[in-house]
Amino acid sequence: MPAIIVGLDGSPASLAAADWAAGEAAQREVPLRLVHAGDPLRPLYAPFAGVPAPAAIDARREWAAYLLHEAESRLTQRHPGLRITTEQAEEQAVPTLLTAAADSEMLVLGSRGLGTVAGFLVGSVALAVVARAERPVVLVRGGGHAEDEHLPDAAGTGSITTPYRDVVLGLDVEDPADTDTVIEFAFAAARRRATGLRVVHGWNPAATYGYGAVLDAGLNAELAEETRHALSDVLRPWKDKFPGVEVRAQAVIGGAGRHLVHASRDAALVVVGRTKRHASLGGRIGPVTHAVLQHASAPVAVVPHD
Repeated sequence: MPAIIVGLDGSPASLAAADWAAGEAAQREVPLRLVHAGDPLRPLYAPFAGVPAPAAIDARREWAAYLLHEAESRLTQRHPGLRITTEQAEEQAVPTLLTAAADSEMLVLGSRGLGTVAGFLVGSVALAVVARAERPVVLVRGGGHAEDEHLPDAAGTGSITTPYRDVVLGLDVEDPADTDTVIEFAFAAARRRATGLRVVHGWNPAATYGYGAVLDAGLNAELAEETRHALSDVLRPWKDKFPGVEVRAQAVIGGAGRHLVHASRDAALVVVGRTKRHASLGGRIGPVTHAVLQHASAPVAVVPHD
């Protein structure tokens, strides 16, 4: 059975990612695998913090084993029925995580928070993995809590017993067949959480009809109506497939990035896509996805598609 993989490096963000991943694994009824990656031979030729190199290597290995054991114990207590395994890899983080993710349900990574609403500070490892992974990658903001994904209670305080906030999907309707994987991921996430799905599609009349269209109010209204119809047509079969998910769709003028960032402030999860297009220097993250990764305040799922 495919597992959910979480990369663990001991940082508060990675521990938050482990908490999120454990909850998701329990919800999906799949195993959870905790992976620590790092090359212990790196300090072999120089002392590390005044300790001879071999001792430093042993210390790093022992610390990694302790980290995995403690995380496993903590998560087992919180989710007694969850099957958890650990992996201590002695290779570089990016290739190790990409290999681990290849046959997984998803890969979950932590990202240091910039503040309560400022969003993510995405590191080089996370960006490299997101750009090249063949499976969905979820980034979880450091400092986040499980209750952040839920509506506040009657007193206005956070709670994990209240309904989930909506799942938010950033959708490009230009090639809907290519984004089926992304749409299905978002609908399934909303159904598991028994919550609604808010769909945001950004469009620019000038990009298709020239800048004259921007000055023609009548044409703009016509184009907006066509865009709403196109969005409705793309979503219709998915509404039929997931009848319990209430969908709110909006077509916004301009790039969808800032609208998704704004929507993330009241979201349980933001879902965006990434085309599996490999540039000469590696994978590519589109501008909308990059903006969401940098600034969203909710967990972000990046789903690769053809």
